[in-house]
Amino acid sequence: GYVPRAKFHTLTEQMFYILLCLRNECYGMDILDRVPAMTNGRVNVGSGTLYNLLEQFLEEEMIRETKVEGRRRSYILTVKGQEMLEKEYQRIQMQAQDYLKFMGEEEA
Repeated sequence: GYVPRAKFHTLTEQMFYILLCLRNECYGMDILDRVPAMTNGRVNVGSGTLYNLLEQFLEEEMIRETKVEGRRRSYILTVKGQEMLEKEYQRIQMQAQDYLKFMGEEEA
């Protein structure tokens, strides 16, 4: 039968860095500054995208809310979120290895 594609089976770069930020508890707004800082300005997350993804991560129990102070909310990665991040890291590693393997053959 038809198996629906698992949500977050693979992560976009933005998702990856948002989750990476949340290894340590932090406020949503802080992520907007942290991601560009982590990536030397290569990756940016807009606030609309951020809040949309945070909502989805909460629904999927990849993160949980730790504090709510008025409109400021802070989050942290759950075990499930850590597993997703780890899986994505493994996938990126394999992708890089495949690249080296096949691009390296040109010279042989």
